[in-house]
Amino acid sequence: MQSPQNIRVHKEQRALELIWTDTDVSRLPFRTVRQNCRCAVCVDEFSGKQLLDPDSVPEDLGLLEVSLCGNYALRIRWSDNHDSGLFTWNHLRTIGDKISGG
Repeated sequence: MQSPQNIRVHKEQRALELIWTDTDVSRLPFRTVRQNCRCAVCVDEFSGKQLLDPDSVPEDLGLLEVSLCGNYALRIRWSDNHDSGLFTWNHLRTIGDKISGG
């Protein structure tokens, strides 16, 4: 599992920036990250069906707090008060690759 060598929160641009050890950069809009939450509130644990309606995530979603969870993920508290998701490095990298077309 690749981990980022640097993480930046750009609150004004509503984006999370991860600089990976292979020098790739993922610039992830807050809303896109939140729409891809894989926690049990957002995704059915048994069927894998997405419970979160992506359109219900506010366009102006903000990030209130971000912290490391071990050496493998970020825990994020969003302005919509959702905070139960962990975003692993692999999941964040996958979101970034989808955005960049990679």
